[in-house]
Amino acid sequence: MRHVLFVAFRMLLQRKRQTLVSILGVSMGVSAFIVMSSLMLGFQNYFIQQVIDLEPHVRIKPKEGQQEKEAFALLLGEKPKEKDRILGWQDMLTSLEGHPEILGVAPRLVSRGILKYGTKDKPVTLLGIDPQREPKASIIERFILYKNLKKLETNRTGVIVGVLVAKSLGVDQLGKKLLLVAPNGQTLLVTVEDFFESGITNIDDTRVYINIKTLQSLLDKQGEVNEIILKIKDVNRAEKLSRELQTGIPYEVESWQKAYRNFLSIFKIQNIITYMIVFAILTVSAFGIFNIIMMTVLEKRKDIAILMAMGFTRGDVLMVFMVEGFAIGILGAAVGSVLGFGLQEYLESVKLDVEGLIRTRGFVLDRSPVFYIYALFFSLFFSLLASLYPSYRASRLNPVDIFRSQ
Repeated sequence: MRHVLFVAFRMLLQRKRQTLVSILGVSMGVSAFIVMSSLMLGFQNYFIQQVIDLEPHVRIKPKEGQQEKEAFALLLGEKPKEKDRILGWQDMLTSLEGHPEILGVAPRLVSRGILKYGTKDKPVTLLGIDPQREPKASIIERFILYKNLKKLETNRTGVIVGVLVAKSLGVDQLGKKLLLVAPNGQTLLVTVEDFFESGITNIDDTRVYINIKTLQSLLDKQGEVNEIILKIKDVNRAEKLSRELQTGIPYEVESWQKAYRNFLSIFKIQNIITYMIVFAILTVSAFGIFNIIMMTVLEKRKDIAILMAMGFTRGDVLMVFMVEGFAIGILGAAVGSVLGFGLQEYLESVKLDVEGLIRTRGFVLDRSPVFYIYALFFSLFFSLLASLYPSYRASRLNPVDIFRSQ
């Protein structure tokens, strides 16, 4: 095997520029794969983690189309269930709390509204919550800036507003008085007790938390809720658990995966585009390796014939050129990994305000070592694939024919 390695590396060193170009081509593909995967999955994992922490793992709410069912019930002379309301929710809470997979349950009353401050107004989503139960069913306290959730219990007219809601209204201090206008025209003077920042633009720009009893009174819906949220042990089982619960609950049971399925579909498309780009880069580098090894075979036909005359078998000749491809893949992966690591370090050090679907102060990266393992595998695969045919052609050369043609 030593003689094979010696000849392979000798041929590589004889064509330094071409070898360097091939290594750089592979390294570009490897670094692109590492950095793009780190950026894409970092963004996706951050978004999903925020959703898992912020939003209910499973929520129970009135089914869509309930209004049509109520109209049909009226035609039959039956008493319909009220729209946008969960009946018997207290018994449902008690039943769900005993489920072995559920960590916490909390009721909510969700409505639209308008907040006014001076001459400015802002449409918002009102979430009426139970300040005692809510922390058991969500991680709301993690996103509240001054940790004043309990003040919603002591101050029934207190509210916690999203940071972008506050920014739109020009509110930058606690204790400010805002006018809350409900859909039924009722108004209430509320006090800002805290600010809420999740990092997800759509939520921070619309959400307002208020005591559920205050919102029930404001909407003339005493004792009513239209949403029950659940926190479960294994977030990955949310979809399966929701289907299990649906069989015994006459309302819609929705997992976080179903609620955000549009975003998850977009992430899948992002991943496909990312890997297509990396695949194209590695394919181009593979053609470079193919051309270099093929040119080496054509230029070294006489040398190959001499090697065979000296005792090299066809298998040895095949291995010589396969080793060349393997070496280019290994060196390209090594250089690309170092380059990818350096780019990750640079991107992580960049401080800028990123605002879009999510808001962060810098790039969100996933620094998983798995990317380097995948990059090594892909670089070796494409390098060996590119060197396979030229190696085969070299091993099939007939030394007698070569000597005769000289």
